[in-house]
Amino acid sequence: MEFTSRFDFCSDLLFDELTKTERNQMKKFQERLFFQSGERIFYEDGIPTGIYQIVSGKVKKYKTILGKDEQIFYIYTKNDLFGYHALLSNERYQDSCKAIEDVEINFISKENFKELLLKIPKLKDSLLYNMAHEFGVLANTIAVLAQKSQTIRLALFLMVLQKRFENKDLNTKGVDITREDLANIIGTSRESLSRSLNQLKTKKLIEVDKRRIKVIDELKIKEYIYAS
Repeated sequence: MEFTSRFDFCSDLLFDELTKTERNQMKKFQERLFFQSGERIFYEDGIPTGIYQIVSGKVKKYKTILGKDEQIFYIYTKNDLFGYHALLSNERYQDSCKAIEDVEINFISKENFKELLLKIPKLKDSLLYNMAHEFGVLANTIAVLAQKSQTIRLALFLMVLQKRFENKDLNTKGVDITREDLANIIGTSRESLSRSLNQLKTKKLIEVDKRRIKVIDELKIKEYIYAS
């Protein structure tokens, strides 16, 4: 297993096992939605209304701590599927999702989603398998947040995000998200994040161009992470 896949939901692969006919069935139920940057797609404790697949843009998955601070657990990007956990478990949303740039989404309503699960039985199996994988990803993420230093956390998640973003879009170079969101991924303040960024720059592990951050040498940054 590739190192970064331990921190990747791989929800963009959920439909890979479907036949062309089955994918066409799904397309019949899809509705195109658009969200502006900063717009919330769903919120914690809300009632689920359907599932979402990103056509373009990025979305953050997070929980609000003490009514104010955010802990970001994941950044969804092109082709990622989300929102299905609450539907399968018949529960309210356990977290929130918000667009971090303008987003275009294919939406399937709750009623149509349930109908698709009946028509395409292996879709449910695929979703359940992926939920089990996502549990492992979240466990790995929590372990890193609890056990690793802030600068190591930053190095790791920069590498993970860069790999995820570049795999989805060959024109993407590095990690381009706000400093506030990056701080909320590694669980720190913006001021403290700046100090860790400077440490990684000094070690020549990253390059910074305005908001964009690029890991220079993946092998070298892996060695740095494992050595700490």
